[in-house]
Amino acid sequence: MSDTSCASVATFDTCPDVSIPMESPLSVAVNQVSMSTPAPAVSQESQVQFEEKPFLGHLILRGSAMVLGEAVSEVLGVSLPSQPLGLVFDASGQRSVQWLSPDEWLVIVPSGEEFELENRLREVLGAAHFAIVNVSGGQTLIELSGDKARELLMKSVTYDVHPSNFPVGKAVSVAFAKASAILRRPSETRYELVLRRSFADYCYRWLVDAGEDYGLGVTR
Repeated sequence: MSDTSCASVATFDTCPDVSIPMESPLSVAVNQVSMSTPAPAVSQESQVQFEEKPFLGHLILRGSAMVLGEAVSEVLGVSLPSQPLGLVFDASGQRSVQWLSPDEWLVIVPSGEEFELENRLREVLGAAHFAIVNVSGGQTLIELSGDKARELLMKSVTYDVHPSNFPVGKAVSVAFAKASAILRRPSETRYELVLRRSFADYCYRWLVDAGEDYGLGVTR
């Protein structure tokens, strides 16, 4: 772990040295061979596919849209969502910005980019009033796809996920079973759940159980 200074703020690179094995929040649940119920494999009968997207960079940005908007556009190449509960992606589809509250956004980028992104944003923002917190180690993202993905979510969240209420480009904080999560809809065929690390194993086991009716398969 390395650190550097941006003005009076100490920032830390939370990615460990490449020689240190990394384990995602779901590495044990999905890969542990001694589990009484191994992770179900994807098959031709799978109407829902589950895949963890581990080690992504997660940054929480706080500040007014007027302060952050220009900096995020310059550094990340994507504008802040213009509407509450909005979710936007860059041209590659690998980097996203999500509206969390009137002065709070979640930025997700490929693994290893978060440290440089934080430092560049701090440099561009200068003495403006803002806050950036790297929460990469405390969250993970899973993707649900397939014909029955929406039906599985209907079993799991209290939010109305009908397309008329939950269109592409929308993201909301939801109650998931007895936990909490961020539910996102990046495309017509995919849903994403951003989970706290401490909830990840529980949510995974819930989805495997609830998805049995649809032949849920887990991509390792």
